[in-house]
Amino acid sequence: MLVCSFLGGMKAVTWTQVAQYIILIIAYLTPVVLLSVKHTGVPLPQLVYGTALQKVTAREQEIFNDPKEDAVRRIIGERAAAIREKIDGLPRSLEQERGKMRLSLQQLRAANAPPKQIQAAEKALRDVPKDPDLARVVWNTELAASGRAEPPVAHGAVFAGRDQQASDVARRNFIALLFCLMLGTAGLPHILTRYYTTPSVKEARQSVFWSLFFIFLLYCTAPAVAVFVKYEIYHHLVGSDFAKLPAWVAQWARIDGGSLLSVTDINKDGIVQLAEVAIHPDIIMLAMPEIAGLPYILTGLVAAGGMAAALSTADSLLLTIANALSHDFYYGIVNPRASTANRVAISKMALMLVASAAAIAASQRPGNILFMVSAAFSLAASGLFPALLLGIFWKRTSRVAAGLGMLAGLGVSFYYMVITHPWLRDFFFVKGAVNLWWDIQPVSAGVFGVPAGFAVIIIGSLLSPSVDEKTARMVDSIRYPGGDDKITARRDG
Repeated sequence: MLVCSFLGGMKAVTWTQVAQYIILIIAYLTPVVLLSVKHTGVPLPQLVYGTALQKVTAREQEIFNDPKEDAVRRIIGERAAAIREKIDGLPRSLEQERGKMRLSLQQLRAANAPPKQIQAAEKALRDVPKDPDLARVVWNTELAASGRAEPPVAHGAVFAGRDQQASDVARRNFIALLFCLMLGTAGLPHILTRYYTTPSVKEARQSVFWSLFFIFLLYCTAPAVAVFVKYEIYHHLVGSDFAKLPAWVAQWARIDGGSLLSVTDINKDGIVQLAEVAIHPDIIMLAMPEIAGLPYILTGLVAAGGMAAALSTADSLLLTIANALSHDFYYGIVNPRASTANRVAISKMALMLVASAAAIAASQRPGNILFMVSAAFSLAASGLFPALLLGIFWKRTSRVAAGLGMLAGLGVSFYYMVITHPWLRDFFFVKGAVNLWWDIQPVSAGVFGVPAGFAVIIIGSLLSPSVDEKTARMVDSIRYPGGDDKITARRDG
């Protein structure tokens, strides 16, 4: 009964996600298709965005060779150097900063300066950090935003870096991340449970085909989004007059105190240079319709699509984890004689506990959303993929070896994240310099965990007794669904 309840719940979740995914794909594709029609006349952005890329490349050369652009980046670099000095000089530098602000305010008041200038000086004094610890955080944040001092990188550059070594490191990390995302996707439990909702193998294969098709459609649209948005910014914002900025700049600059978007006249020439534009990646999709001059209502559509994507993933993950805890752990190990009512109650309690734990973890903000999602794929690839693959396609795999392999893969990946990721290092009190293995970033820790999982499972299985006939037939039933006759035919054939 619990299994039926689980399958019924999965079907309900799946149909809900169908509706959510329809919203997502319409919201995501509509602005890009309209942009494609606007710039190329063809409603297939995945195929024709190369035309816009050529124009972006030509415009990049004009912008990068502009002396004013170099001047702005030098100013940003000088400001970054001053911030580093203040950080190194704490706590004395904080008192000097506060004294400078007080003196400036006194001078303005003594000179009967305009009220706006006095109010601005008062606000600047209030914004000075209250203590050295807060000052370090604030100034480090400002320092992180000074990356625009670096020379610009062409959009079409492949694995761009300062030198060949940096380019090789970028290529290595790209391949490592791709590896983790592919194997992690294959091992995600909430994706595997989707196959329970299809009544036959044929329909399962059809479901996989259409799922991959629509995912392919979305992923192949991402490069077109980047090119078309960059085209709009390069041609309609950079080089324009500060007195005539597009309306969308003022609207989005008001959000979160300007931390997501700011356009500042750093060199005071009245003309927008590329380095004077700071756009946080988090608002690119939401701001894209307005950046392209499309109706603002499309921004709401894109926001609805993002919410639909978040909900569709969250509900399936919560349901999968809760049922795994209630059925596989509680009923399978703790209390095999538990009644159906108790198992359903445990499932609901587990759902609430998992949701609460996830909310608490998210509130700590251990990293940006890109790191957290990618890290989940790395952990899934390390802990689940080796056991899943060998458990189905190698009958010699033993239960103990599979369990040890899952622990080994997960442990290696998590250990690497702990010793290399800043937030985890602080949380676990890890001291000393960060030592990256082959320059691989912690988000791609799965490249070390997956081989470890495979090695432990293979070695452990070879050292264990052969599996019994019952286990072998269970593996056959997984590999060749359809009953004993089909398994026998496969063996005889």
